[in-house]
Amino acid sequence: MTKLDFTPNTRPTIGIELELGLVDAKSMALSSSVAELLQALPVSATPCYKPELMQCTVEINTCVCETIEAADADLRQKLTLAEQVADSLGLRFWWGSTHPFSVWSEQQVTPDERYLALVNLLQELARRMVTFGLHVHVGVDTGDKAVMICDRIMQHLPTLLALTCSSPSWENRATGLQSHRSKILEGLPTAGLPTLMRNWSEYVWLVNHMVDTGFINTIREIWWDVRPHHNFGTVEVRVCDMPGNLTDTMAIAALIQCLVTALSDEIDEGTYQHDCHPMMVRQNKWRACRFGTQAELVDSYTHDVQTLSQIVQRLRRWLRPVAQTLGCEDQLEHVQVMADGPSWADRQDAILAKTGDRREIVRQLTDKSRIS
Repeated sequence: MTKLDFTPNTRPTIGIELELGLVDAKSMALSSSVAELLQALPVSATPCYKPELMQCTVEINTCVCETIEAADADLRQKLTLAEQVADSLGLRFWWGSTHPFSVWSEQQVTPDERYLALVNLLQELARRMVTFGLHVHVGVDTGDKAVMICDRIMQHLPTLLALTCSSPSWENRATGLQSHRSKILEGLPTAGLPTLMRNWSEYVWLVNHMVDTGFINTIREIWWDVRPHHNFGTVEVRVCDMPGNLTDTMAIAALIQCLVTALSDEIDEGTYQHDCHPMMVRQNKWRACRFGTQAELVDSYTHDVQTLSQIVQRLRRWLRPVAQTLGCEDQLEHVQVMADGPSWADRQDAILAKTGDRREIVRQLTDKSRIS
């Protein structure tokens, strides 16, 4: 058995990973150009810009930040630089979780040993992974607590998905879903909602079991909607679609930081663990991916059906003192604006209904998402 040591964090630090699509500035189609983009960036900057499984994706990461304000400044600087380089290469960044018309089978896999091994193992399930998401890390102090928070935060994952839905299209057609990305990911053998784990020891046993039996090659092949990250010492929330701009992205990151912090505080205070039936979480996740901000979700305590707006109102009341302590009150308040408005999937569909041209979806939204 391999021992996994959890790196403790004494503060609820924040780290954000953006997966953005690369599109050709003329055709608006996905472009397998990540190698050219990375090569054109200054060498000193490249550790924060990474390739992904598909060459039409770039991942942009913050440093470890103490506050949402610091993370926002970090990303604005990196996105400004990336946009300047992309402009020189005739590229744009797509802030959405699937592309409105490009076909997955035409995209190129990044020629990396790990990625090629994944494609060999997972076959079409890997090759169709032309999706883009938002991952948020929040620091916690022990592995046991990280596992407990993963369990307790599961009931909130459908809310996070509903707020961020931005993938209504697939293969140049409407899917009828607000988050088709979430269904694509669920096709992977180690994705979707995590299994029940009660402590760090059980998590370590589970990881070792999957490696020893050949189910996965490394711990990096666990793609749950939320997972502990032992090297970073964080809870990593991965359920979100990619919001359509940085403002909404930072609001979601603030909500996640507040949720993890509040749950951590409850654990320290000895609060009773309320069980949320896994079927209820799956049911709510389906409602979120189908209806986005118009979803009605089942409250895990009362079992009443509530609108997303009502759920967010309740979360804001609960989390407001935490947000004041963390300095992200404005971002938390913006989550209500997101809940009460159209989703990013709705906005894509509205542009298509008005113009009849899927290229216009990409053209207009890549313009509006620019930092510089």
